[in-house]
Amino acid sequence: MRHPLFFSLGLAVSVTLGGAAILAKPAPGDNGLASAIAAPHRSEANRARDQYRHPEETLAFFGLKPTHNVVELWPGTGWYTEILAPYLAAKGTLTVASPVGRQTARIAEKLDADPGLYGKVKRANFPAADGATLVPDGSADLVLTFRNVHNWRFGGTDNVQASFQQIYRMLKPGGVLGIVEHHLPEAMDSAKEEKSGYMKRSSVIGFATSAGFRLVADSPINANPKDTHDWPDGVWTLPPNFRLGDKDRARYAAIGESDRMTLKFVKPAK
Repeated sequence: MRHPLFFSLGLAVSVTLGGAAILAKPAPGDNGLASAIAAPHRSEANRARDQYRHPEETLAFFGLKPTHNVVELWPGTGWYTEILAPYLAAKGTLTVASPVGRQTARIAEKLDADPGLYGKVKRANFPAADGATLVPDGSADLVLTFRNVHNWRFGGTDNVQASFQQIYRMLKPGGVLGIVEHHLPEAMDSAKEEKSGYMKRSSVIGFATSAGFRLVADSPINANPKDTHDWPDGVWTLPPNFRLGDKDRARYAAIGESDRMTLKFVKPAK
């Protein structure tokens, strides 16, 4: 289970080496990344979520560099895309990979609305499908996915495993997979993974390691000790969804966004 002590953001992260957890200072601040996060194209609504999602600390933890070939899986409406696209535009590459269908249309609408900002962003599909545009094998330095593993889990464990295997193939040897996911405590019923939106840390690590990945670091950056993980409509009870509407809205707003694990995996170099 995750260590109950939540360290101050920007001061320390929990890093796993040889099965032991140690403390390590994050890399020095990246002015380009800070500028992308502070850029005026980001809406006030999206900026308001920074306090829960900690984009600068999270991306630094995953080792993002401006020269990287980055793949963002299932970007949704593009909350992180708004940050990654301008950051990588000059020296790197960003590919957004969505399933064929509505998700692809949602992110395409955002990219098409501002070609000056998003014109260099490449598009692909994930997972693999007949006739889909795929991320080439062995091409990515860094693959990122934010709050999506539970969506793959809804399709069954075989579907999750197949997804991790595809991610493994798209990364270069030594490449990194960065995952942020809603955290279900180990002591809670695993059946909640099938409908609540929360996933156990052991489950995510199990799928990743079965695909060949090695866990190298685990950070409490996006943890939220106010989250009790037992809401009537799962994780969507909390902001930003507020699925129950006005019912107990102030209570859920005070809790904030969900408790999240932040895991860094590597594809071992050959």
